[in-house]
Amino acid sequence: MTSMMRGRQWQFALMCAVACLSGCATRPPQALSPQLVPKAFVGHVAAPAPVWPRSGWWQGFGSPELSRLIGLAQADNRDLAVAAARLREAGAEVTIQRAALFPTIQGEAQAERTGVGQSALSTTGEAQGATGNDFGLGAGASYELDVWGLSRDNLRSAEEALKASRFSQQAVALTTMTAVADTYFDILALREQIAIANQDIAAIDGILRIVRLKVRAGTASHLDLAQEQAQIESVQEELPVLEEQALEARVALAVLIGRPPEGFAVEAQSAGDIRLPAVAPGLPSQLLLRRPDVAEAEANLAAAHANLQAARAAFLPQFALSGSAGFGSAATSALLHGPSFLWDAGAQLVQTIFDGGKLVGQKDLAFATQQELVASYQDAVLNAYADVESALGQVRNYAREEQHLGQEVSAAREAFQISRLQYSQGVADLLNVLQAQQTLFGARDSLAQARLARLEATVHLYAALGGGWREPPRERTQYIVHHPATRRRDSDAPGNPAGAAAQVSDP
Repeated sequence: MTSMMRGRQWQFALMCAVACLSGCATRPPQALSPQLVPKAFVGHVAAPAPVWPRSGWWQGFGSPELSRLIGLAQADNRDLAVAAARLREAGAEVTIQRAALFPTIQGEAQAERTGVGQSALSTTGEAQGATGNDFGLGAGASYELDVWGLSRDNLRSAEEALKASRFSQQAVALTTMTAVADTYFDILALREQIAIANQDIAAIDGILRIVRLKVRAGTASHLDLAQEQAQIESVQEELPVLEEQALEARVALAVLIGRPPEGFAVEAQSAGDIRLPAVAPGLPSQLLLRRPDVAEAEANLAAAHANLQAARAAFLPQFALSGSAGFGSAATSALLHGPSFLWDAGAQLVQTIFDGGKLVGQKDLAFATQQELVASYQDAVLNAYADVESALGQVRNYAREEQHLGQEVSAAREAFQISRLQYSQGVADLLNVLQAQQTLFGARDSLAQARLARLEATVHLYAALGGGWREPPRERTQYIVHHPATRRRDSDAPGNPAGAAAQVSDP
């Protein structure tokens, strides 16, 4: 009786040990230290601005054509199609890895007919022939026990890779929408520059007529005529360059929305009706939940950690169960009768004794990959904050530049009108007119470029803030880790131990 109780105790202890070992999956290394997360953004925007962009952020520019183009890109952009296919690939990999947790069952049916030719001799020396039939019907099953969690770690890695693919798809979508908006604004800005150049040519042509009249009257020299003709040629030579740039931008926009460039046209001629929406950056700690590229790096790190767990489990022995049952007979009429029933069952334990260092190398590779992705995640975090600060600075400084350039254009236009009037009256020489022309034309062109830069800076800010995307809280694996001495808990990570280790140590 005592020996039976001890045997049961050993069985119970073994079952508990197996259960503990199979459930010992650890959390990915926490790479997000407080030093990586600023308390507030340095750049500011004018209040009251909504905190964080919404998913349809491009509608804030007030351009129905831009919204239509982005809708076409969402449906037909080829980069998005590639990202969607990669997402399906990752989903299929999850299905493959999940299958390892279930038994494999196979059915089999066979029929054979064998014979011996008449040339074969019997023991009596007489020639004879013989034929025979063999029929079988059976089923087999095998199941690999996931005692150490190897299959579950592989499944976890595939699931994290699926998350990374989904986040990557969102990052590609944000990049595509940003590219459509930037290219659309490029086209409008180039068309404005072309219009400005044509207006400049008309203004110079008016001065040129005055110079010709003066040359005929003998009050101006041919030098003045040559200088003004050179000026108009200088502006005209810019037109083909601007038109080519507008053509290339239109072709690029057609590709972005999945259309051939032939027959594709942009209706708007200028950015005069485009609004400039404002958006506030919010808290830096919340930014990491709104950047799909950061979430992708986070999921890649979690997948690498699961691979490391699987590489550790591969050192332990693997257990498998197998069995089969069926019927075998020389005649189909007797195939399903009791005497024809066959079965077998077995268990297998496999432990690697020597493999030339393969398992050690796989574990070292998995650990090195995890370290690489820790650094990649931290780099993604730093770049996210840098993008926001850069975009905030661009929005603020380009607005100031546009304001000063607008004032410069007003002053230069007045100076040009005065110089033209004085020249026509003979009070000033042509040099003053040429200088006023160049100042006005350069300021108008710079103003158009400054407007474009401000529009693109606003688009950059929307993209830097995640474009309205948000990571589901249940899929988050990285939290701000504080030093144990601070005895604090991360406010946006409920239940996260304050003293969780932030460094990766070699197993």
